[in-house]
Amino acid sequence: MNLPNIISELVKAQNEFDSTAYANCFAENAEVFDEGKTHNGKAEIENWIDKANKEYRASMKPLDYNEKENILSAETSGTFPGSPIVLKYHFQLSDGYIQSLKITG
Repeated sequence: MNLPNIISELVKAQNEFDSTAYANCFAENAEVFDEGKTHNGKAEIENWIDKANKEYRASMKPLDYNEKENILSAETSGTFPGSPIVLKYHFQLSDGYIQSLKITG
């Protein structure tokens, strides 16, 4: 699978539960939409993923990547109900960073 470098870095950071490295994949003014909530800016994104890592210990196994749409399908497993589940990660990339990420079921 041919993932953009920044998405590969995000997957690696998630699987290592490294909240700082995860947040560093995003532009300063990036947005993340997950579970009905919006997280704005790198600091807020780092706080969100740090809390999620502690609560769910979720890891990602990439299954498919749609290059035209910038959508990664990944098997996500952790300590949450229904694990594992296939989630879709909808990316908007800009200047080598993630500008926007929307996570859907």
